[in-house]
Amino acid sequence: MSMKRRLLGSTVAGSALLLSLVSTSALAQTALQADALVQEEAGSVDDIVVTGSRIRRVQTSTAAPVTVIDAQVLTERGFVQVGQALNQITSATPSAPVANGSGTAAGSGQQFPNLFGLGAGRTLSLVNGRRFVTSSSGMGDRVVDTNLIPVGLLERVDVVQAGGAAVYGSDAIAGVINYVLKDDFEGLVVDAQYGVSSRDDYPQSSLRMTLGDNFLDGRANLAGNVEWSKTDPLYGQDRPRSDLARLTVSNSANTSATDGIPAVRELLDSHFWPFNTNGVIFSTPAPVSAFLVRSGGVPQQFSADGTSLVSYDTGTVAGVPFASGGDGYDYRDLAALYTGVERFNVNLLGRYDLTDRIKLKGELLYSNTEGTDPYGTQGATRTVLNSAASGAGPIAFYRTNPFLTSTALAQLSAANATFAAGGPLWLSKSFSDILPTREFVTETDVWRGLIALEGDFDWADRNFYWSLSASRGVTKGEESGWDTWTSRLTNAVNAVSSGGQAVCAINADASTTNDDAACVPINIFGTGVITDEMRAYVAVPVGERFENTQDDILATIGGELFTLPAGPASFSLAYEYRREKAEYNPYEANQLGLTGSGTPTLATSGAYNTNEFSAEVLVPVFGGDFTLPLVKSLEVDGAYRTVDNSIAGKADVWGAGLRWEVVSGVTVRASRSRNFRAPTLDQLFAPSSTTLDAIAQNPCDADRIISGPNPAVRLANCQALFAANPGYGSLTGFQDPGENFSSVLVTTGGNPDLKNEISDTTTFGVVLQPGFAPGLTIVADRIQVELRDGLSSFTPQNFLATCFDSSPQPADVCSQFTFNAQGQVATANSTTFNAGTVRYEGEIYTVNYAFDVADLAGRDADWGRLELGLEVTHNALLETSVTGFDYTRTDDTTLTPDWVSRFDARYALGPVRLSYSVNYLPKSQVNRFDTIETTPTPVIDENIRHNLSGEYRFGDYAIRAGVTNLTDEEPSYPTRNYGDILGRQYFLGLNARF
Repeated sequence: MSMKRRLLGSTVAGSALLLSLVSTSALAQTALQADALVQEEAGSVDDIVVTGSRIRRVQTSTAAPVTVIDAQVLTERGFVQVGQALNQITSATPSAPVANGSGTAAGSGQQFPNLFGLGAGRTLSLVNGRRFVTSSSGMGDRVVDTNLIPVGLLERVDVVQAGGAAVYGSDAIAGVINYVLKDDFEGLVVDAQYGVSSRDDYPQSSLRMTLGDNFLDGRANLAGNVEWSKTDPLYGQDRPRSDLARLTVSNSANTSATDGIPAVRELLDSHFWPFNTNGVIFSTPAPVSAFLVRSGGVPQQFSADGTSLVSYDTGTVAGVPFASGGDGYDYRDLAALYTGVERFNVNLLGRYDLTDRIKLKGELLYSNTEGTDPYGTQGATRTVLNSAASGAGPIAFYRTNPFLTSTALAQLSAANATFAAGGPLWLSKSFSDILPTREFVTETDVWRGLIALEGDFDWADRNFYWSLSASRGVTKGEESGWDTWTSRLTNAVNAVSSGGQAVCAINADASTTNDDAACVPINIFGTGVITDEMRAYVAVPVGERFENTQDDILATIGGELFTLPAGPASFSLAYEYRREKAEYNPYEANQLGLTGSGTPTLATSGAYNTNEFSAEVLVPVFGGDFTLPLVKSLEVDGAYRTVDNSIAGKADVWGAGLRWEVVSGVTVRASRSRNFRAPTLDQLFAPSSTTLDAIAQNPCDADRIISGPNPAVRLANCQALFAANPGYGSLTGFQDPGENFSSVLVTTGGNPDLKNEISDTTTFGVVLQPGFAPGLTIVADRIQVELRDGLSSFTPQNFLATCFDSSPQPADVCSQFTFNAQGQVATANSTTFNAGTVRYEGEIYTVNYAFDVADLAGRDADWGRLELGLEVTHNALLETSVTGFDYTRTDDTTLTPDWVSRFDARYALGPVRLSYSVNYLPKSQVNRFDTIETTPTPVIDENIRHNLSGEYRFGDYAIRAGVTNLTDEEPSYPTRNYGDILGRQYFLGLNARF
């Protein structure tokens, strides 16, 4: 068979996937359904390459489950980037730039696919079957931001669910995402869209132009694409759920672990009572309400203009540091709700047929993505929640402070005799205006170039195909924001009067060694009193620049080995060389340790290379005219890959599969594979740095102390800690502010001794295509993954949980953090170890039915075509251990719901297309161990969202409109992420083809 026919077959196969009027459910059709369409369109077509194998085969179905997302889905649903479509797959954990409500930032705006909740780093992303340079930084994984993928040139997305490392290499544990781009585009398409929420915010704008042409009598094709899209940030006050400012605190009504009363209660309209932006005054630098300076028994704060004292409403105090209501720092202002993202992509694809059997291909990509988190930093804080050693403790001030007005001086003296006699008071505040902005911006520029030769030849009456490609990808990124120069702020807030002028005390004391002629004294009293001169002295840019480089050379050859009665046995061999390099260059302020606790962050870099050989075979045992009863066809396949990583060492992985067509319309399939993930350069070489951060959860906190996998062990260990340290105070009602506030000195860094993690994956399933119902396909697949030597990111939360949930307590783990005098976590470490294990078990069910409506009535007429699709994922087990001995199940939780489903209906008649979809999340729990004893909301209600859209085409133009989340369904209470926090959204788009 000639190359031309083979290319025709591949083109027809791809085109058939995009023909919505003859396809099944476009969002999640199986590869077997796509094959049926190919046969319908082109009769018998050979040698089609399907994701999951490099062997060209007659049928696109494989032994492992593959799902296909049609590019048309993005247009129909009003998606401006491909990550939004991937979020609709029921086996994927949705990824969005949203703050989770714990006080942590909304993030960089990047989105990474994450199949089965195994982690984004365990899902491999490819473009046209080849690797792509990573776009992450810091302690992140080797992942590809979906913002980089060109929507205008996207043909489809193939999703291999579970495994793939024997064919593609490292990271293919949960599966493979392959973005297949159009390689023969012809014409000009301009597409514009605008969307907005029903609250008249969160605008989404997109504009793209795709241009292509065949020339030189069809021997060459050149296609280009330019696209832009933008979304704006959202704040906590912008949505009803986040505007609740909900937390849980210790419940004084609780009497025991069996009284039916939760150990914690809800706190709404949450505020930090120990500080605000005006300045709360304490007589002793500790977060104790009795230490608040009072006048007439009423706590005092500075007025907004800083000229006098006014009453301070602490709100209804619920321990340290939270209160409901009052004048304290608003919890909503800790973090924004949604990061705004602006993306700009330029792509150029080319093909030139050098001969009838050899062609040259090229790909060029440039992408710029900028994520803006308006509250990416918490600003400068000096509060009683922090120790002096942290560099963020409260500010001592005296009568000699020149910014104190006579009114304030008199009020303070009357309220506190110690101050009147010349002693100190302490100001606890957040500086809302000391930084130029609280924005934290993540910007990435990605360049990738690829050149490839592909061809085929005949030898010994057999056909062989080959390819040789080389690519280079470079990601240059920058993460930037502002912080305060700790020593300068310390100098500036200590102001005195000299010669009738406010000056820094260091310039007015007897010593000249500590003088700083540039020091500008800062007015610490009130809000909005910081001048540009004051700000310029203490504010410094912080962040890092990073660069990731990937060089990849891939050579493949495949063809027929020999002919069996059922058909030819096929093979594919491949060699791949890959070099990965990463560089981290912190800003000068970070390298010098000017901010926070003063710990420098060092610049660092690292690199590794791999040499990888792989082989695949596909053997048809039965098929065609060679059959047996109940064996219409039977084929087996195998794959092997050996990898030599210059740092992580050698790894040998394999895969085996079976596909058995019992009778026409009934197919059984199964696969078994060993897969691996090599440590990333980030995990190996990330620079060591220490910053103030939150710990997420302290097991001894009143909210957590009777929860966890073994509540009795946790409670006993916490009681022992507090008994051994009576200075910590009472354990009853204990709250650690480090859970929600950046008050812990967290040291992060890489681990150069890491090795590969290994997983074993098993899949088996059945495919039904009954002859009595043409167009109906039913697929069910079981997936099991067992992972060992997991690359586990040990966060402070992990170290704490492992320490307090273990008996006996592991000394090496418990030494990774320390406590302050109040029993709150003071310091903690965060790094990566080969210690984790993961077990996943689940099933994926899909039902698709496509038919002409008139056929139901037995009429020979055009009443349009209807397509119905149902996709369901059952997450039966997801058990994870960070350390290898502390097991946590997250299946049947809001992170990994038990049953996730989506139903799609699409109707087309002439120029009209209508679509409807519904997303369903079942009742669940935030934690599997949640009961009414541990939380007031042990059960999270189901969540159902409806979506509608329509399109009308007139000539070369089409107009479309739609509504996402038609009923404005909020996330299930009290979560922010179990559903859609954005609410109802509308979109309107126009498409023109020339």
